[in-house]
Amino acid sequence: MNESEFHDIAEQTLEQIQDAIDESGADIDYEEVGGVLTLEFDNGSKIIFSKQPPVKQLWMAAKSGGFHFEYDEHDNRWVCDSGEHEELFAMLSRLASEQGGEPVEIRPA
Repeated sequence: MNESEFHDIAEQTLEQIQDAIDESGADIDYEEVGGVLTLEFDNGSKIIFSKQPPVKQLWMAAKSGGFHFEYDEHDNRWVCDSGEHEELFAMLSRLASEQGGEPVEIRPA
């Protein structure tokens, strides 16, 4: 994947996250500024996504730590590069549920 393709896929993913939050009905505020997407929960905790073009990754910072996602072109999905290689939306749902204190299902449309 070249840098242009990375930016297209990463930006599309950030938009999918925003749309999925809207569809989930969860009380999560979000704001995207300069390629950084910040999700904020009622308790003030945040999950932050940023694009990392030099390494072609999406990074997610959450209360439980920082995570790096690489795009799997074969399966068309972002996968965490550590641990059990959890898929981005599955991990986001799990961490949002933990941070928000209520079950949250965030799925791409």
